[in-house]
Amino acid sequence: MASHGIEIKDLFKIFGPHGNKFIDAVKGGMTKTELNEKHGHVLGLKDINISMPAGQIQVVMGLSGSGKSTLIRHINRLIEPTAGSVQYEDVDVCQMSTSELQQFRRHKTAMVFQKFALLPHRTVIGNTVYGLELQGVNKDEARSRALKWIDRVGLSGFEDHYPNQLSGGMQQRVGLARALSNDADILLMDEAFSALDPLIRTDMQSVLLDIQEELRKTIVFITHDLDEALRLGDRIAILRDGEVIQQGTGEEIVLNPADSYIADFIKEVNRGRVISVETIMNKTPIEGAANIVLKSSDMLETAAQAMAQAQETSANVCDDSKKIIGSIHLKDTINAMVTAARH
Repeated sequence: MASHGIEIKDLFKIFGPHGNKFIDAVKGGMTKTELNEKHGHVLGLKDINISMPAGQIQVVMGLSGSGKSTLIRHINRLIEPTAGSVQYEDVDVCQMSTSELQQFRRHKTAMVFQKFALLPHRTVIGNTVYGLELQGVNKDEARSRALKWIDRVGLSGFEDHYPNQLSGGMQQRVGLARALSNDADILLMDEAFSALDPLIRTDMQSVLLDIQEELRKTIVFITHDLDEALRLGDRIAILRDGEVIQQGTGEEIVLNPADSYIADFIKEVNRGRVISVETIMNKTPIEGAANIVLKSSDMLETAAQAMAQAQETSANVCDDSKKIIGSIHLKDTINAMVTAARH
């Protein structure tokens, strides 16, 4: 489990031969359009500051051209920054030597791509052990680790199949198994599920959440889909034109959009799936309500369904350590969902 988060500080990326010459102009208010029209340079990222928590899923979302894929490629320095830092374990990735960066990429990070990026001439097992081969891991150990993760992502029995024999969802499972086999602290996922059909996409989200519950990796997940961001993200940063417009938990963003741009994003969101039990719970447990216990992190919709199915009108609420910290009533839960839906 990762013990350190990722700290992105004052990060700028200006694409073009003389990007560093225009940092001050951009800081002074020059827009992306002005920079391109006047100087033929493209503003990729502007003054990005994000603390990505260790052992959690940080979602970065935005529309096409917002800078989200550019940002994730700075974490393993596939793209060189114009200015700023990306710190992990108190080391600035942007200042690493070539050999240090190579070791960081091989041992600390793993990446899952939108287009799967599987080697067509290698089988499922061959693709999964590839990163371990680069690390110099013993052949038998590499195979053992790969088989464990192939099974974990639901591909047992397909070890000797080639990518062209697999569906898109199965190919992405191979990509995930390959990344997990490396046992890297940081998992970088760039639109990893965007090419999948909706049902398969939802299934892969569930696989990722189940694995994350066990491993607690530091995951950076790029998406343009708000529903996906809200389902996966412990924290979300929303980008527009290379700038962070708002960041926080899904609940914070949905309940308090920073501007009309964010408000437009979230207007169709089912708030019952975003607002947590903790938001409306009473701080006093109910005697005799132990027939059903909900977690404070459960969403209102989940809570309402659980109480209705158990034919209970109330429930106690526990924290992550299973300590009872409060209670909730079905009537209050439904009222909160109705009220939230009106906003």
